[in-house]
Amino acid sequence: MKNIWNEIEKRILVLDGAMGTMLQAYKFQEADFRGKRFKDYPTPLQGNNDLLSITQPHAIKEVHAKYFAAGADIVETNTFSSTTIAMADYQMEDLVYELNFESAKIAKEVADDFTKNEPHKPRFVAGSIGPTNRTASMSPDVNDPGYRAVTFDQLRIAYKQQVEALIDGGVDLLLVETVFDTLNAKAALFAIEEVKAERNITIPIMLSGTITDASGRTLSGQTAEAFLISVSHIPLLSVGFNCALGANLLQPHLEAIANKTDFAISAHPNAGLPNAFGEYEESPAEMAAQIEEYLKKNLMNIIGGCCGTTPDHITAIAELSAKYKPRNVVASC
Repeated sequence: MKNIWNEIEKRILVLDGAMGTMLQAYKFQEADFRGKRFKDYPTPLQGNNDLLSITQPHAIKEVHAKYFAAGADIVETNTFSSTTIAMADYQMEDLVYELNFESAKIAKEVADDFTKNEPHKPRFVAGSIGPTNRTASMSPDVNDPGYRAVTFDQLRIAYKQQVEALIDGGVDLLLVETVFDTLNAKAALFAIEEVKAERNITIPIMLSGTITDASGRTLSGQTAEAFLISVSHIPLLSVGFNCALGANLLQPHLEAIANKTDFAISAHPNAGLPNAFGEYEESPAEMAAQIEEYLKKNLMNIIGGCCGTTPDHITAIAELSAKYKPRNVVASC
């Protein structure tokens, strides 16, 4: 199989769009999330999208195929919340290995099919590693600023379980994404390095933070440049940003890091900002026009979409990206 390092030097790679946006179109109800296996499960399961890799695998497979057909080079596994910490909300901690393994297996099967049919355009699978629903740097209790809802070691152990299962399932790279607290991300990166050492393997790592508001900082208070500096000791395939902001608002933060690192730069912004109903209204053409500004300034190596984006958005981005050369990178893993 062709290595992603070979491809990233040739062209701008296209990441997929939103999984959640696509799954909403299926209008799955509680019974669909449960399937036969979890029919009598004691907790409500609707909204646990990662579980659909087990109960509705055909839908997950269809979404991956639609994104590859739209022009994506990389799809993310349906595992954004597949850690024991996040799955505790559904009392499904014991399912974590299976969730990650099955999600990776589904995505890899689709990727291999597309690669077989179009060997000139190899497809890759990124194991999606979300931030969890807890933060290691800040207290969730304003009356007790020293309190932490999770420790670094708890995060490390949870991430290690996820990483092992994703690798066993066949992912080509790992994507630590939507990082709002760099300490959480460092726990994930530490866990990945542990697995690499124990298995004597190398695997490319993408790292993607999220700028949460107009302050230009992550939730834990770092600027884009500080975020980059604090993770640059790890050999990464790419560093970048996703979620929270639309493409136009994300640009200055990408500019802040692009000239300060030899890592590849990635971005998968939202389709604009949500309206009063939480809907994303930016059209594929509108989003592509904003992303073209990234490309004109030679900022990009990997580009895709986050909340609100669909295969139509990815098609517009892929067609546009093909017209531009990638930013120069230096292999680090």
